[in-house]
Amino acid sequence: MPAMPAGQNKKSSASLTRTPAWRALAEHRRTWRDRHLRGLFAADPQRFSRFSAEACGLLLDYSKNLVTAETLELLLALARERGLEDRISDLLAGKRVNNTEKRAAWHSALRAGHAAPREVRGTLESMRSFTGALRAGAVKGAGGRPVTDVVSLGIGGSALGPALAAEACAAEGGPRVHFVTTPGEMLARTLAPLDAETTLFIVQSKSFSTQETLINARAARAWLENSRGGADPGAHFAAVTAQAEAALSFGVPQDRVFPMWDWVGGRYSLWSAVGLPAMIAMGGDRFDDMLAGAAAMDAHFAETPPERNLPVLMALGGLWHAHFFGMDSRAVIPYAPGLELLPAWLQQLEMESLGKSVSRNGKPLRHDSGAVLWGGAGTEGQHAYFQMLHQGTRPVPVDFIACRAPRAGTDGETHAVMLANCFAQSALLMQGVSATETEQDLLRQGIPAREAARLAPHQALPGNRPSNTLLLDALSPRSLGALLALYEHRTFVQSAIWDINAFDQWGVEHGKRLANSLLPEFSSAAPATAHDTSTNGLVNYVKKMKTEKP
Repeated sequence: MPAMPAGQNKKSSASLTRTPAWRALAEHRRTWRDRHLRGLFAADPQRFSRFSAEACGLLLDYSKNLVTAETLELLLALARERGLEDRISDLLAGKRVNNTEKRAAWHSALRAGHAAPREVRGTLESMRSFTGALRAGAVKGAGGRPVTDVVSLGIGGSALGPALAAEACAAEGGPRVHFVTTPGEMLARTLAPLDAETTLFIVQSKSFSTQETLINARAARAWLENSRGGADPGAHFAAVTAQAEAALSFGVPQDRVFPMWDWVGGRYSLWSAVGLPAMIAMGGDRFDDMLAGAAAMDAHFAETPPERNLPVLMALGGLWHAHFFGMDSRAVIPYAPGLELLPAWLQQLEMESLGKSVSRNGKPLRHDSGAVLWGGAGTEGQHAYFQMLHQGTRPVPVDFIACRAPRAGTDGETHAVMLANCFAQSALLMQGVSATETEQDLLRQGIPAREAARLAPHQALPGNRPSNTLLLDALSPRSLGALLALYEHRTFVQSAIWDINAFDQWGVEHGKRLANSLLPEFSSAAPATAHDTSTNGLVNYVKKMKTEKP
């Protein structure tokens, strides 16, 4: 089990912007005023090999970052100055790195194989047994028919990770797996084509009190009762929760209540029983492969020197671009079918973890933390927001993600088109197209000189816009596990250097509390008066609309 809290790391207690390493980086930034990535590539034919690294079936090409060998040395000095290696050791040892809630953040233990805690191994065995029976058709509804559809009811971390893994690595056979996050129409649309006698619901809620999830769970139970003539719906439910008694009271059979633990945060919970829907979609063996891929990245993170450590390199590059070039937004763009949900999973991981304004000791930060993360499938994005990436006034660093081998069902020609577009976009962001080059091209097309000169500034691209390219060998459960663990550790590295707690989310918690306090207002006959005038006005406007005739 997690160990007792580690002491405050003295190396990270000083203000970040006052440290010698930070001042050296600020001085180094001045040397970039006249540098352009195009020139760096022209001057160094070995730039790709110098600024790329491999691990766990992934290649990271960071040669298109705004870095030189000197930049990297200075960034690594900052990491040492902030005590990064000690912080990594504390995380992976299960120490209470979540100091505000006095908890560990020991998600790495969930994928540690034989070294995992006994309760983790036992839960995985229960999950495998249940999954195997479901995929074999041995789990039946109350009417005796095999389950054909599994509907996962959860939100946030209880949905994003499992949905991503299920989409990326589903195997043939077994029941269809659906994910419902918001109450109302989304649930109704999902249930419309399903048969109540062959549908199983998994209620995913650590507290078994999440509003959206419980509303959906009650609606699902009512749907079962109405569809099956009021028969006991218990055979159609499973649950993943830290509150087993609440699940049992709801009617979930005891052998279908899978535990969550206090030391597993929601956005890191895919590797736990929260991953049950993904396991059902993938099969037990493929889920084990995903855990093994993540464990391999954990070992790489723990054992590899910082200058070749993928999470460290990605984190430091992000810090450099954000702090010293003012790039406070970042795009993640997969050119790999099956990874379309990755940006949404990353939004919660990074923005919930890094969206903090005080240090671990509660002092206001003297620097920014976190970045606005967005993105989507590259095949669609390049026909939409790539225009801003190439010619907008605010450069945005990009992570491009692709696979060397095509996904099953994708022909080689289609895969080559995807790779060509991915590599072309990163190359164009790096090198740009000068006005002179544009004008010369227009002249070659036969455009009159005066018109070519007029059009050239509109068609020129500045370039010098940084990106990473991550190449997976293939989109397999193992490479997916490594990729997700890579981003988890990248996030932690940045939190360590900023000296913030990456594992609490008080903004989210306060929002839930306020929503709970507002809810009774909508059923009260009295006007709302207990909140600010805007909130009172909005509630009262809704209540007034309810009483008015159409």
